[in-house]
This record gives sequence, C-alpha cells and structure tokens, in this order.
Amino acid sequence: MPHPSAVDRRPALSIADLDALFYEIFPAMHAGGRTFVIEEVRFMGARVRLLPHDKHIRPGGTIMGPAMFQLADYGVYAAILATVGRDAVQAVTSSLNMTFLNRPEPVDLIGEIRLIKLGKRLAIGEVEMYSVGSDAMVAHAMATYAFPRPA
Repeated sequence: MPHPSAVDRRPALSIADLDALFYEIFPAMHAGGRTFVIEEVRFMGARVRLLPHDKHIRPGGTIMGPAMFQLADYGVYAAILATVGRDAVQAVTSSLNMTFLNRPEPVDLIGEIRLIKLGKRLAIGEVEMYSVGSDAMVAHAMATYAFPRPA
C-alpha cells in the first residue's frame, strides 16, 4: 500500500469519492434512511455527522452508545480512506475504545477525526464527539486500524 507523502497534504479522495466507495463496499449502510454523513475530509482527518433516527435513541432520550461507536468507526475509516485512497479499503478495525463524557442530546452528533499515526501496518485515529449546539464534548474515542499484508 503506498503511503501518502507528507509533502502532499491534499486528501486522496473527496467526499463524493468516499460516498460512492461506501455505497459500493457497504450497499446496505443507509438502508432505512441515511444516518451517517461525511461533512469534511482533509489530509489526516475528517468530520462526520450522525443524523439520529428513533433507532438511535435509548430510554431517557439520549443517543445510544452503539450509534456513537458506529460514528467513531465510520469517521476514522473515512479519514484513512480520504488520506490514503482506495488502496486502504482492506483496512480493518483492530480496536476501538470510547470514553463517554457527557449525555448527548437526541440531536445531530458531530465527530471530529484526527489521525495521529499512519504507518505501513497500523493507523490510529482520535475522535471527539459533540452534540450540535453544545461545546461540551460528549465522547472521546481512540481507534486502531490494521492494514492486512498483501497476499
């Protein structure tokens, strides 16, 4: 897998490229309505949004943890693909750890992603999550992706 040049700090894939790629490799991802949106891509980062549906709301009127995990996983994968390109499509999540900090309101949830390591075998990303309309971080996640060895 080619490693992106530190000199060329442009994303390898645009938002439109990523949307098309996600539809190609995960055709059922938006079944029942679109819930995840890529808002921004940049070299070593991205911003994604969860558009919560009733299926994401738990008793007590808050966004459930599994939806937040999915947003973090989606966002880090999008940031990796945006930075490396289609060559990273085989990358797999090897760990994802989340710390819940504040109760998220049942409104759109924003994930700000920063890749903090991008090597030949592993990528590590950090996700900060915020409810729209609030400056308080509701969750922080760290995800590690592994790049499988070529066959």
